[in-house]
Amino acid sequence: MSVVMPVHMPVVNNLIDGLPHKERSRILQHCTLVNLKFGEILCEQDESFNQVYFPITGFISLVTILRGHPPLEMGMVGNEGMLGATLALRVDTAPMRALVQGEGTALRMAAPQLRRELNSSPCLQRMLQLYLYVLMMQVSQSAACVHFHEIEPRLARWLLMTHDRAHADHFHLTHEFLAGMLGVRRSGITIAAGALQAKKLICYSRGEISILDREGLEAASCECYGAGMNAYATSLTGGRSL
Repeated sequence: MSVVMPVHMPVVNNLIDGLPHKERSRILQHCTLVNLKFGEILCEQDESFNQVYFPITGFISLVTILRGHPPLEMGMVGNEGMLGATLALRVDTAPMRALVQGEGTALRMAAPQLRRELNSSPCLQRMLQLYLYVLMMQVSQSAACVHFHEIEPRLARWLLMTHDRAHADHFHLTHEFLAGMLGVRRSGITIAAGALQAKKLICYSRGEISILDREGLEAASCECYGAGMNAYATSLTGGRSL
């Protein structure tokens, strides 16, 4: 289900909100407000973008696909960014599968319209190029994290990234989903989540996760979470948080 986006509706996607007023208003006129459903695939790896998405309250996992292996999450997109930013480089194909991880809303725009907006807005072009740098840092950090870090600090990092984009202290995530996103066995998630719960950092029961101690979870996370936040802050926000 979708509804036409009223121009006057408050914008909470950071990329759109950072544009000059005239450009922001013009882009909103070409956007539709849509509901993102958990598990929905918005695009497949190596397929052309037909639509682009600027998440507001929903968020999206970027997963890479290798034959003979389960998908592995390499990045996450919330209201700090967008799905389809490679169009700013005139690359039409999706580098990874985009899977809705958190239900919520997003602004959707047809890919040809975004191309037209990029041609007429140097500011939008610049913002998306900076955002692509942030995504590149996130993907490279994730690759190193998978290779070098233990499951527990990786899970802490992943929960922090989810917490940032869910804008809530409580969310639903099954062991199976977490194992798939982190590329580990379900038993590894059970042990890691149990350790975080024993430290009273989270409460986890029947797929329902509550963040109890944000600062403690940051301390339990590997360095990759802080590195990703620093890349975002220095590139796009001038120090503002997500």
